Amino acid sequence: MGQTNRITPPRIITLDADALADRLEAFGAMLHACVHDGASIGFIEPFPISEAVAFWRDRIIPAVAGGKRTLFVALDDDRVVGTVQLDIDTMPNQAHRGDISKLMVHPDCRRRGIARLLMQAAERQAGELGRSLLTLDTRTGDSAETLYASLGFETAGVIPQFARDPFSEKLSATTVMYKRLLS
Repeated sequence: MGQTNRITPPRIITLDADALADRLEAFGAMLHACVHDGASIGFIEPFPISEAVAFWRDRIIPAVAGGKRTLFVALDDDRVVGTVQLDIDTMPNQAHRGDISKLMVHPDCRRRGIARLLMQAAERQAGELGRSLLTLDTRTGDSAETLYASLGFETAGVIPQFARDPFSEKLSATTVMYKRLLS
């Protein structure tokens, strides 16, 4: 699908495990497109679509079903165009904390504020769950780092050579960030 110039923002919803299972192919296609566009979200080339679908089926569905993650989804009409996860599967001494992971927006839907809407929804949910601290990591220098800073996340530090580039043997640094939520 080509880029859309819609003015209406996408709907941000949460999906349970069954609803995610019903949309596995759409989630796999979005993840596949993001990795092929250079996103540093844990995968390297070659990255077949079957591996993208397996990620959602084998890792995310069980976590969502077990109440360990909340999956936020941006829908443009009925098309999955973005997602982020709030991971609350923490140790007992970290029950005040949540981890943001796998923020992604389909490459042909970027620059529409979708990532910001997803992050705001995850932050609201974290607050409703009594979480007072959010943490995340992002490839140092990526546009996501600027987005997170604009949302009030602060840099805790940078870890050199943290993750491999999706297309090469190059190792990139990651920036670890956090945000204290108001209680």
